[in-house]
Amino acid sequence: MSFSYNVKKEIAQRFGNARHCNIAEIAAIINMCAYIGHFAQKICIKLQTENTLLARKYFTLMKKTFKIVCNVTVRKNQVYHGTITYVLTVTDTADAEKVLTATGILQYKQICNQCYMPVIHSICCRRAYIRGAFLAAGSINDPQKNYHLEFVHGDAKQAEQLQYLLHTFHLDAKMVQRKEYFVVYLKEGEQISDILNIMQAHISLLDMENVRVLKEVRNSVNRKVNCETANLNKTVAAAITQIEDIQYIQYQKGLENLPEALYMTAELRLQYPEASLKELGLLMTPPVGKSGVNHRLKKISSIAEELRKDKGDFAWQKKR
Repeated sequence: MSFSYNVKKEIAQRFGNARHCNIAEIAAIINMCAYIGHFAQKICIKLQTENTLLARKYFTLMKKTFKIVCNVTVRKNQVYHGTITYVLTVTDTADAEKVLTATGILQYKQICNQCYMPVIHSICCRRAYIRGAFLAAGSINDPQKNYHLEFVHGDAKQAEQLQYLLHTFHLDAKMVQRKEYFVVYLKEGEQISDILNIMQAHISLLDMENVRVLKEVRNSVNRKVNCETANLNKTVAAAITQIEDIQYIQYQKGLENLPEALYMTAELRLQYPEASLKELGLLMTPPVGKSGVNHRLKKISSIAEELRKDKGDFAWQKKR
């Protein structure tokens, strides 16, 4: 199963501790994906979904909170590989009015297309609302691939209100229009972890944090390897240049004509071409520090350059 499915499965089993939290979650589900029929003094609520988790959670919430048993119809779509669709309806006008009034969707006999703020006044109710919104219209990418969580809604005002609700938890949610839909999304790993905690998806949160830690360790190792590789490349390039200088001096005047300290350094560099400055210094008698070895090699390079100028020997000219 996908990571998104696992998150939904987990939050589908979470219920608010108080009735007002369950009302907030029902409000989110209805606002995000339900149809409200309002005609001829009659009202009905219809939820149509292929999400088994959502259908079961909505049915349970309605029964637990309002003592309303939804009518359930199961349809099998023969065209799309036998996809099963669940249709849950509240056809009794009195029951529908009770639900819509409690959730703030029905105000003064009019359907309101924005969430009724008193319903999400408390932090616990805001958590429940976000949980219901994600179950109804949310998705999250596998954190091993990339960090992305989103809610998709067909109404701009509803999407903006959801974005505002996320901002109250200090989540930097962005909104973008995608064709006829409005998408509220998060793309930072830390903030996605926060919203999983807000929705009480604690198992999924731990799974994601494990992935984040592994990613950080892997990235840290890669950075160190890249840095060490770059340093090694610099060391090799410098050693090649030093050997070219030493060989040029050897060809032109002989290394034995160098001062004793430079002669010893040149001989060791030829003998140990891959050694670092520190390693070369330890091979000397007495041992010489890294800066001392570097100073000697620079002196050798200067001598080689002077010889090139004197001889006008471009064949040995180094590439700068």
